[in-house]
Amino acid sequence: MDENLLSAKDSGSSDGMLSRIEPELVAAIRRIVRAVDLHSRRLVEEFGLTGPQLAALQAAERTPGASPSAIARVVHLSHATVTGILHRLSERGLVERRKSPTDRRGVQVFVTDAGSRLLERAPSLLQTRFREEFGRLEAWERLMILSVLERVGRLMESPVPAPGQGPTVGLSEMLADAALAAGGDPVIDDETDAGDSIAN
Repeated sequence: MDENLLSAKDSGSSDGMLSRIEPELVAAIRRIVRAVDLHSRRLVEEFGLTGPQLAALQAAERTPGASPSAIARVVHLSHATVTGILHRLSERGLVERRKSPTDRRGVQVFVTDAGSRLLERAPSLLQTRFREEFGRLEAWERLMILSVLERVGRLMESPVPAPGQGPTVGLSEMLADAALAAGGDPVIDDETDAGDSIAN
């Protein structure tokens, strides 16, 4: 990267600086999205699950009886997206949705024996090359990268749209959309939290 691009003095203002580095920011994010997309496609081809499907299945196993909303929070995807993922996993017999004993309209998600067996041979959600290269870094470098990625994620989270504005798309949704495109998961409208209903 050209260090001059980062100089607010050269640009005259922070807005001017951002305008100059914006193409590189977009390109860097798109490289990440593309890498996630390619890895998710490999997961589909070799394992039969997309990255978001595998993440949701792992989360369901770690938190037996969790609601779809709780799983959505764990994997940092929208409730609607996770509802669609759980629908697909349920159709494949990998998870079971049961009525909540404490909430008449709620459901709990449990991983089936078939889902547990599949997870036993599941690959990492991270690319092999990334894992290997990341593992060679010093501990402080790994922590720094993690901190930066978490900061980027927070910066790009979808804010609540102002009245009259349409929804915005954050990094989590961008990555999910890329991965979902590889597997064709249904995305169900979630404006009323209907995804926690057993009917879904």
